[in-house]
Amino acid sequence: MGNRNIPEVRFSGFAGEWEQCTLHSMVDRVKSYSLSRDVETSEYTGYKYIHYGDIHTKVADIIDEFSDLPNIKAGTYELLEKGDLVLADASEDYQGIAAPAVVTIDVPYKLVSGLHTIALRPKQVDSLFLYYLINSPIFRKYGYKTGTGMKVFGISATNLLKFESLFPVLEEQNKIGNFFKQLDDTIALHQQELTTLKQTKQGFLQKMFPKEGESVPEVRFTGFKGEWEQRKLINEIIEKVLDYRGKSPTKFGMKWGNSGYLVLSALNVKDGYIDKRVEAKYGDQTLFERWMGKERLEKGDVVFTTEAPLGNVAQVPDDNGYILNQRAVAFKTSKEKTDNNFLAQLLRSPLFQTKLQAIASGGTAKGIGMKEFAKMSVNVPVLVEEQTKIGHFFKQLDDTIALHQRELDALKVTKKAFLQKMFV
Repeated sequence: MGNRNIPEVRFSGFAGEWEQCTLHSMVDRVKSYSLSRDVETSEYTGYKYIHYGDIHTKVADIIDEFSDLPNIKAGTYELLEKGDLVLADASEDYQGIAAPAVVTIDVPYKLVSGLHTIALRPKQVDSLFLYYLINSPIFRKYGYKTGTGMKVFGISATNLLKFESLFPVLEEQNKIGNFFKQLDDTIALHQQELTTLKQTKQGFLQKMFPKEGESVPEVRFTGFKGEWEQRKLINEIIEKVLDYRGKSPTKFGMKWGNSGYLVLSALNVKDGYIDKRVEAKYGDQTLFERWMGKERLEKGDVVFTTEAPLGNVAQVPDDNGYILNQRAVAFKTSKEKTDNNFLAQLLRSPLFQTKLQAIASGGTAKGIGMKEFAKMSVNVPVLVEEQTKIGHFFKQLDDTIALHQRELDALKVTKKAFLQKMFV
């Protein structure tokens, strides 16, 4: 069994045990003010603040030259400095207890710690190291154990400063803090690239499908002309709907396991791809085929969520076998009449999604039945060749987005693992 005073993963060149210290001995307090949203102003006053709500929404996080903090009215305050940490002392859940922000630059304005915050000034600890320690499972467990409240959870400055942990020498702290900062910068870059790709796709969806009252799109592949024609979704575009909602496979004798056919519910159907990690459970292949007969989901079939969330669209990625379950249906088409890739993008288009929301029923969790869905009509290209071009274009874009999403998810998993292994 390893030494409990030494982390599992460590930079080379460092040895020896980490030292047990209380947070109280490592920091000084900086005054916080009960400044709520009514002190904010749209004018630049030279004063900004950190409100606990902005910490939870990441408006205030790793504060640098790109941070856009709220302006407040000028006043006489004790100011924050480079290296200071500001923690939210209130949260709507235990996970957000003492969520931190850290000031990493000499800010060109006067910065104040606002409502429901605890401000700390490191004196014997690297600020980035402390920021990531507070985000690590070690402190999260302490916050969960120490936090109080029913609907709103909080932590007092007294309890916060009682937190004990193991700390390496400053040089090692600095290396760890900078390592996680570089990892966060990489994650932020990937997130921005992913956001840009999604925005690009959204722009093309608006321009490559006709707007309300129009029958020709704004942007079109060369070689195609003429108006798109209106067709009913069911029968004229979609040949068959596979709908097993309300027909529980478990009542048929299905038992869930770790192999066989993957069960698809609405939670698995993301915007553009099937997420196999969400509530992943599998059903017996033989029982399922006896139950469904020949109606198997095939590669390319379009899966559509009918509620919670409504209107997510993805395509079956392979022929490995899938079971339709809660809040999702699948569409089969005739290749001579409709391109599957095109259908998937048509259902994602802004005009269709707007129409869908307009006829959906329910309160917070809106849904749609197949009778209402069958009444919907859409404009489509007369030639399947044009559908295929459009579908292929968006499929390539979706594949790129999915690749970036997987890379981003992998980076986040990597960070989580390092947070567990590089702190004691």
